[in-house]
Parts: sequence; structure tokens; C-alpha cells
Amino acid sequence: MAANKTVKTDASVDVYLAGIAGVRGEDARALNQLLIEVTGVEPAMWGPSIIGFGDRHLVSARGREVDWFDVGFAARKQALTLYLTNGFEGYGDLLGQLGPHTTGVGCLYVKRLADVDSGILTELIGRSVEDTRGRG
Repeated sequence: MAANKTVKTDASVDVYLAGIAGVRGEDARALNQLLIEVTGVEPAMWGPSIIGFGDRHLVSARGREVDWFDVGFAARKQALTLYLTNGFEGYGDLLGQLGPHTTGVGCLYVKRLADVDSGILTELIGRSVEDTRGRG
């Protein structure tokens, strides 16, 4: 079985964030601060471009094991990508109030933080982290 390509590293989150220019960098730094406040943990780099918060060991229904984070994000060229471990089932009420976004299996894509409701985003992230931590 192949090893997970995205693993926790010792790279500096601050150095990574400092290298992101313009509005995308401002949004990334603001989102990083929000996630520190919501999760209560310091961030770590996962691979070269994902910032993760918390540590967990996951085992899939097929028996694949992977170390991952409770919640994380990447400042991609097209959008900020938030990685929510449990996906979006049960969060329809919040997603409907969030503002412009798209979703993937476990990813929430937001072009600009200013475009979404920050209170709703905070609540969504908080509920996701609580649900993730509650699953052990």
C-alpha cells in the first residue's frame, strides 16, 4: 500500500505564509489566525502547501491508515481551500448562509474571505472540529 504523500513536516508556517503575496496572502494569514483561535492549537505544515491544525490517526473502511489533521487549509491560486475531515453532511444550514463558495468531498473553496460571512465560517469550522474530535 502506498504511503500518504501529504505528511506533517517541520517547515515553518510563518515562513510559508510570509511568502504568499497580495490579497491571497492577507486572507491566508487571517484564516490561519482564525483557525488557531477556533482549534486552540498551533498550526503545522503538511506537505509543502497545506497548513493543518491538530493530529489524528484515521483508518478507512478498507483498512487504509493515515495520519491527518482536524482541519486545515491551503492558499491555492484559484481559492482558499479548507479541508474539513468529516465533509459537509449536517452543515447545510451553515453552508446556505455562508456566501459564495463551492465544495468538494471534504473541501470548502472560498475565493475571498471578504465574500463570506465570517461568523458563519467560524461556526462551520468550530462545529466541524468538534465533530471530528468527538469521533476520536
